[in-house]
Parts: sequence; structure tokens; C-alpha cells
Amino acid sequence: MRFLRQSLVGLFLLSLTLALLVYAGALVRDAVMVRLNDVPRMPEARERVFAVNVTPVAFETVTPVLTAFGEVQSRRTLELRSAIEGTLMELAPEFVEGGRVAAGQVLARIDPADLEAALQSAETALTDAEAELREARRAVGLEEDALGAAEEQAVLRQNAYERQQDLARRDVGTAAAVEEAELAASSARQSVVSQRQAVAQAVARVDQATTGLARARISRDEAQRRLDETEIRAAFDAQLSDVAVVAGRRVSANEQLATLVDPEALEVAFRVSTLQYARLLGDDGRPRATPVLARLELYGADLVAEGRLSREGAAVGAGQTGRLLYATLDRPAGLKPGDFVTVEVTEAPLERVVRLPSTALDAASQVLALDADDRLEPVPVRLLRRQGDDVLVQGDALEGREVVMERTPLLGAGIKVRPLRAGQGAATATPAATEGPEMVELSTEQRARLVAFVESSTRMPAEAKERILSQLSQDRVPVQVVQRIEERMGG
Repeated sequence: MRFLRQSLVGLFLLSLTLALLVYAGALVRDAVMVRLNDVPRMPEARERVFAVNVTPVAFETVTPVLTAFGEVQSRRTLELRSAIEGTLMELAPEFVEGGRVAAGQVLARIDPADLEAALQSAETALTDAEAELREARRAVGLEEDALGAAEEQAVLRQNAYERQQDLARRDVGTAAAVEEAELAASSARQSVVSQRQAVAQAVARVDQATTGLARARISRDEAQRRLDETEIRAAFDAQLSDVAVVAGRRVSANEQLATLVDPEALEVAFRVSTLQYARLLGDDGRPRATPVLARLELYGADLVAEGRLSREGAAVGAGQTGRLLYATLDRPAGLKPGDFVTVEVTEAPLERVVRLPSTALDAASQVLALDADDRLEPVPVRLLRRQGDDVLVQGDALEGREVVMERTPLLGAGIKVRPLRAGQGAATATPAATEGPEMVELSTEQRARLVAFVESSTRMPAEAKERILSQLSQDRVPVQVVQRIEERMGG
């Protein structure tokens, strides 16, 4: 009995195994037949429509702004140098880095002892020269008086000689008396000549004394000037920079002590291209005095100063390009020499120009405009200026049309688009969106098979199952949904 029972159990298990194999073979055969009998499904071809942001073209008069970068400089910068050698006795309290000084203020003083002694010696020499001149002038007066007396005596001697000659002609006088009178007259005339020489020498002495007095005065003035150079004064209202000395230090002649910088007389030097420079020229061939704005960016608290274009550089410079321009700043509050600033120069207005985003223009100077069928058409334009993220263009063919604001590699001539205008929302950054997903119509057998698979699936969430069944119940079903179900079926 035990053997019979075990034989019957084995026979039952064998029969069950054969039945399962037959059922599995039938399932495989049915699946193969269904696959072979399926009609190839061709998705319906649909034109892709891209959503793009468009803007209407509006012609206007725009004043371009040229942007450059430059450095703030001071128009008045003076090096303070010692004119003489000596020891610095004292410095002004403001003689420090960044100290503000007033015009004429004494900043430093060098030991004046030696120069004061030299000045006193020069003044003494000047006094001696003045005394010598006075004495020479008095001597001239005395010599002139002596000359007058000698001339009078010569006249008397000549008269006496003539009288002796008259007596001799009348035989009253003697020849010896006549000769004696003649000798006396000759001696008197010789005395006049000698006295005239003395007067001339006295006058020459006056001239020499005058020259000596002039030299003494020059020496005195030179000594005074050297003494004045012991005081170093500020030439104008300024701030001190590069201070390199302290009180008690001995300085040499022409040694730099500090630098005076005028903080109010500031200008900005900036370089532009030759084309930009040509746009700033006036009728006289020189840069116009156009308004300039210098901006020091401080992340929220920018320092801004207004000014005007004042002059241009005389030469381009070795290894440089473009042109160097200078603009005078009116009220440079907060700016200092050496600041690197952004310079905005106002150019001449441009008429009938269109402002567009820079992303609307390609390398060939073309923009994409919409035609009557919402298809794209390339339109050539002329680029005039770049203003930050915008461009200023000219093109009569743009009048009354709409232009694509953002070009992508997917957009080109003849592409149909769905324009998104202001107030309708913006297109995404990648305008590769279509009007809708590709749809397909299913046969009754396909729909039933897909519905059966979805309903029998145990791994699919209930919400997803309801959503997919709802899509399968429609006349047209998305192609992606059908493909995803068939992949899971293993078909």
C-alpha cells in the first residue's frame, strides 16, 4: 500500500508538470502570433513649433553712452624738496601722511644758524659799501672845489702874464718878469689838468663804490634767500603724500621730503579705441567737451563724480593703441588719485535706431523677424553701438515687425514659432518646446491588451494606474505612454 500510494503521488506530479509545460507553450505561441499579426504603427508627423519671446520694433532717438575704464589723477602734484643741506629742526603737526595743509603754511624748518651768520656778514659788507659810496661822493665834491680854485688861479696867472707882456711892449717891464709870469701861468694850467685828473679819479671811485654796493646788495639778497629756504612752505591747499622724514634728521640738498597733492583738482585719464575716439570729435577736429561720469563701484555705495572731457593725449605711446583722453571732475567727493573707476561718456544722439537685446543679434548682423504666418525670417541690420546687454541697430526693413529677443541654434529661417509677447509670460531658456506631445490612434486589440496589462500590474501605484487608464481611454494616446507600457510588457 505504501508503494502504491507513492507511485500515485509521483504520477500526479508528473501530470501536473506536463500540463504546466503545455500551458506555457500555448502562451508563447499566442504571444508570437499576436506579435506577427500586429500592423506596423507609424507616428503621425507633426511640425514642431517653438515658443519664443518677441518684442515689437520701435524707432527712437537714443543718446549712447561710451563706457571705459580709467585712473583718477591730480592735476596739481608738487614734490617738496630741500633746497639746502641741514638738520630739520621742526615739522608742522600736519606734516604726516595724508595731512591737510593750507597755502603758505610753514611745513618744515631747517637749522638756520650758519645762514643767519652769512646774512649778518653780508649786511655788514653792505654797510661798508654804502659808507664807501658816501665817501667817494664827498671826495668828488672836494675835488671839484679844488678844480674850481685851480682854474681861478690859472686865470689870475694868465692875466698876470698878459700884463707883463703889455708892460714889456711899453718898455716898462723886463724880460725876466715876463718869463716868470709865463712860467707861473703854465704851472697854473698844469695844476688845473692835475686837478681834473683827480676829479676823474674821484668819479671813478664813485662808480666803483656803486658797483661794490650793488654786489653787496646781491650778496645780502642771496644770503636772505638762502635763509628763507630754511622754511619749507605749502604752495597751495593740498594733502601730503609720500612723507619720508622726521624732525632731527639731516637732509641733503634736493632731497625729497614729501609730495603735495591737490585733492580737489582731480581728473580721470582713460583710453578708448580709435573708432570711439572718432565718434567724440567735433567739427574742429578736437574732442567735444561732452559730459563724463566717473563711478567707483563699492557694491551698493558707489562714489560718483561728474565732469567734462577736457583734452587728449599728445601721442599714442609705445606699445599702446587707441587714444588717451582726460576728463576734468567738478566735485570729486570721495575719489582719490589712483582710484580705478568706470568712465561713462555721453555721445551725440542717434536718430531712428532700435534698441534690442544683444542675444537677438548674430555674428552676421542679422535678426530674426516674424512674418504673417509666424515664421522666422532673417533681416540684416547695421550695428551702431553696444550698450551693456543691449545693442542699437538700424534697419528700415524692421519697421512695424516683431523680432525674436533670444536666438538659439534651434531657430532659423522658415521655422514656425509661437510668439510670446509682453504680458503673456516668457519662454523658457531652452525654447525646444513643441505645441504638444505626439499622439497616436490605437486599434481595439491594442487598447484591450494595454488595458489588461495595466490592470494586472501589481508594481504600479494606484494613482499612476488610474492616470494611465484614463489616457488609454481617449481616442488618441501619447506615443511615449504606449512605448513605455510595451517596454514593460517585453513586447
